[in-house]
Amino acid sequence: MSDENLAEIRNEKAKKVQHPKGKLTAYERLELLLDEGSFTEIDQHVASEENPEGEAVVTGTGTIHGRPVYVFSEDFSVMGGSLGEVVAKKILKIMDNALEARAPIIGIKDSGGARIQEGISSLYGYAQIFKKNVEASGKVPQISIVVGPSAGGAVYSPALTDFIFQVQEIGQLYVTGPAVVKTVTGEDVTFEELGGVEAHGTKSGVSHQVCESEKQAFEEVRYLMSFLPQSSSQKPPVFITEDESTRMVESLDSFVPENRNQPYDMEKIISDIVDDGEHYPIQSNYAANIITSFARLNGNTVGIIANQPMELAGVLDIKASEKAARFVRFCDAFNVPLLTMVDVPGFLPGVEQEHGGIIRSGAKLLYAYSEATVPRVCVVVRKAYGGAYIVMDSIGLGADKLFAWPSGEIAVMGAEGAVDIIHRRELAAVEDKESHKAKLVEEYNEKFSNPDIAAQLGLIDNIIKPSETRKIIIDSFKDLINKGELGDKHGNIPL
Repeated sequence: MSDENLAEIRNEKAKKVQHPKGKLTAYERLELLLDEGSFTEIDQHVASEENPEGEAVVTGTGTIHGRPVYVFSEDFSVMGGSLGEVVAKKILKIMDNALEARAPIIGIKDSGGARIQEGISSLYGYAQIFKKNVEASGKVPQISIVVGPSAGGAVYSPALTDFIFQVQEIGQLYVTGPAVVKTVTGEDVTFEELGGVEAHGTKSGVSHQVCESEKQAFEEVRYLMSFLPQSSSQKPPVFITEDESTRMVESLDSFVPENRNQPYDMEKIISDIVDDGEHYPIQSNYAANIITSFARLNGNTVGIIANQPMELAGVLDIKASEKAARFVRFCDAFNVPLLTMVDVPGFLPGVEQEHGGIIRSGAKLLYAYSEATVPRVCVVVRKAYGGAYIVMDSIGLGADKLFAWPSGEIAVMGAEGAVDIIHRRELAAVEDKESHKAKLVEEYNEKFSNPDIAAQLGLIDNIIKPSETRKIIIDSFKDLINKGELGDKHGNIPL
């Protein structure tokens, strides 16, 4: 039987299982993900005695935007997509091939977990896959697309990859299913409540992107790939843009509110300065007080990290620090320059944050920035207070270029808190405490709520007009074009 006929027979059988559930087959998914007609199946005839017509995974190569990728698509129609010895060997081979070719690995996940019938050998197969994920980490991009259950041992391979795309209603990740949860804890929970998009896209942060349909997921993966290099040995692809590199954005000169505590949308600033107003946020539903996004400036990929004043005033907390740290490390591993936009009043205070390890989480972001060797440009938009100012890629951490808008406030802390500490005795001695404090706050703001002192100390490169931000950032990255070396730097450990 020809390879084409065998694939067609498998696909027709799979349709009868998958389509009634509102799910696509392994082959249909690969057709949507890859360039038309580019898929070449590998190890099609490798099968077990149990499943002579084909095992529970389809593996092969194809292209996305003309660039090679290595893929595996789990087939739930064969024994629930469970992983046994043969399935593991097929996946491991495709991962080895990708490492040898220095090309991305994309896994489409639809599996009930370990094949119980094969006992411990299936667990050994998972362990080998996890080890291979770690070996590939930081060398080639790894992407997981969850379009079905990813249960038990099956969850850890996606967690070790760089990005997880999860489709609502059909894609779920969980270590133990609802029945086990009910037995052990007494909790009644559905599959979706336990491991669906709300659980992992918003609450746990396990998933990076939440998609309404399989089609959307595959389209978004293709879009993400346009920002990424093939491996750590390359730079990201360069696109031709008609958006002028010298374009001024006049609206930004009056965009930041005069009231220092009034929020504004940092997303709008990002959209105004990047090419064609397009950027691709990562984990936008999780830790929304910090933005992590891919965009292009003058046709070149950049990774953007930005505080979002619309959420928790843009403070850094545990979730935001870890979200940003892993994004920074991914960008550094794959030669993506970093642009940091700062408006941060500090770290989120409170017992919950302290006991939850905010010190350790903040240190992860410190470590990520300090370690990064890619070009790094930072812009202080408004507040840059205390330790949070340091963490957001300050000059002291090694930022190559740091600019501030006239609205920039670089200080140890905000005026109210600073006055309470500095003038504690003075305030205690006066009768009209409120008006005297207001006067002291005004004096503090006049002195520190601008970037002048930082500029005098050489801690920023220049105070710039907001309307010139796009041009200045592009020129800065041009100056830094030869900074850093290509090649393997470090893995992308799940933080």
